[in-house]
Amino acid sequence: MLFPGGPLPLRIFESRYIDMVSTCMKSDTPFGVLLIKNGIEAGLATTYEVGTLAKITDFYQGSDGLLGVTALGRQRFRLLSNDRQIDGLNTGEVELIEPEPFLAVPDKFRHLSDMLANVLDDLGRLYEVPDRSYEDAVWVTYRFIEILPIDLEQKQRSLESSDTLARLKLVCELLDSVSDQFVGVIGES
Repeated sequence: MLFPGGPLPLRIFESRYIDMVSTCMKSDTPFGVLLIKNGIEAGLATTYEVGTLAKITDFYQGSDGLLGVTALGRQRFRLLSNDRQIDGLNTGEVELIEPEPFLAVPDKFRHLSDMLANVLDDLGRLYEVPDRSYEDAVWVTYRFIEILPIDLEQKQRSLESSDTLARLKLVCELLDSVSDQFVGVIGES
């Protein structure tokens, strides 16, 4: 799963993906990331229709000889049609989804921005991006949804939604649930 503004670390070893990364870097174009709905990546799989464009921001060769790539989520898109190339790479025609407009974090949710700042600092190098936007509720909700331990279908619904306030409420509910579980575990010990 990839959300706009979020990091995507990849280790590339299949030739179809090495070719894709090479093409993307030469032409300075993004690639699309879609969650698999049914099947497996290497076989015939169906995906959800809404995904995120990923722009390669860094690459390196790992000590194991594999290509390491870091990409950053850009704009959401809707898959209109898709095709599978002879090498197995999935391609498609997409329609860009209009980005959600900036929404200042409402005062009653301001604590989420502070909490997120502390969490991202603890997550290390992957989240050391210059474009942190703690005052934008869209950005804040995307970061929480991508890092919270929730099922992929719930993350997908959040990616498909353009209702930032609903995502803010969901984040609060999820954090309250995690907090209640944590307190319950401490109380039992």
